[in-house]
Amino acid sequence: MAEQLQGILPLLKPAGMTSHDCVARLRKLLKTKKVGHTGTLDPEVSGVLPICIGRATKVAQYMSDYPKAYEAEVTVGWSTTTEDAHGEKVEEQSVPEGLELVDVVRVASSFVGEIKQVPPMYSAVKVNGKKLYQYAREGIEVERPVRQATIFELSVTTTASHLPGPDPTFSFFVSCSKGTYIRTLAVDMGKALGYPAHMSHLRRTSSGPFKLEDCLTFEEIEERIAADQKEALLLPLETAIAHFGRITVDEETEAKVRNGSVLPLPKEVQKSPFGVYNKNGTCLALYKVHPDKPDMMKPEKVLAVD
Repeated sequence: MAEQLQGILPLLKPAGMTSHDCVARLRKLLKTKKVGHTGTLDPEVSGVLPICIGRATKVAQYMSDYPKAYEAEVTVGWSTTTEDAHGEKVEEQSVPEGLELVDVVRVASSFVGEIKQVPPMYSAVKVNGKKLYQYAREGIEVERPVRQATIFELSVTTTASHLPGPDPTFSFFVSCSKGTYIRTLAVDMGKALGYPAHMSHLRRTSSGPFKLEDCLTFEEIEERIAADQKEALLLPLETAIAHFGRITVDEETEAKVRNGSVLPLPKEVQKSPFGVYNKNGTCLALYKVHPDKPDMMKPEKVLAVD
């Protein structure tokens, strides 16, 4: 039955579709209602968007915390309302002499580590219970909270030693923590170079364990469905939570885990949450250390189905 489909579908999201559009299309293609994404990608952005199907929707909340990686392009010389190429021009200062790559590399390296960002007005960050982009559409400027992000790696991928003006561009690869705004990073790098700038292209190349090379296009998904290979579209639910600690239990304990029982905490557990697996390698539940009984564990999320 189609409703029994379960697992993670690593989608190569095309530009021009919202994450919600992608979910709606997959519901129709797979003929199942239990489909959920794991954190939005802006409509103009392409790349890795893991989709949870069936039982795997239970772990979607843990997947939004993944570190991410992107390939991006910055255009220097003008900034926009949205901090990307789709907004209205705000400030313009051409760079007729262009930029030297050595200066761009120096600036980029200064952003590695802990950074502070002011999220763009066109973003889903809430202020006083209202999303920033709702204020922006009404023409209202509000004070935005400063957020902390971590840049694990940032490398300029443009190789030309001189970037010609009047609107020089450069590309970079970035690996970062969740909640990092690459648009804002592009703008801030431009400021550090002394010019207005915006992000002119973006593609997400990884989200946690899911890489670009793992992903399927809608065309490939449709081909596999036509060939009656729906199951081959999906990676196991366990792929999404493999970074958590794990313990394996016997059949007697498995029955208790399926019932959501509070159980003695094994000594090897170091950090919550952690997966409780049966001997077949199926994750039955995510457990955590009991808040009131440190020698016991309680279920955070039961995943097993009979």
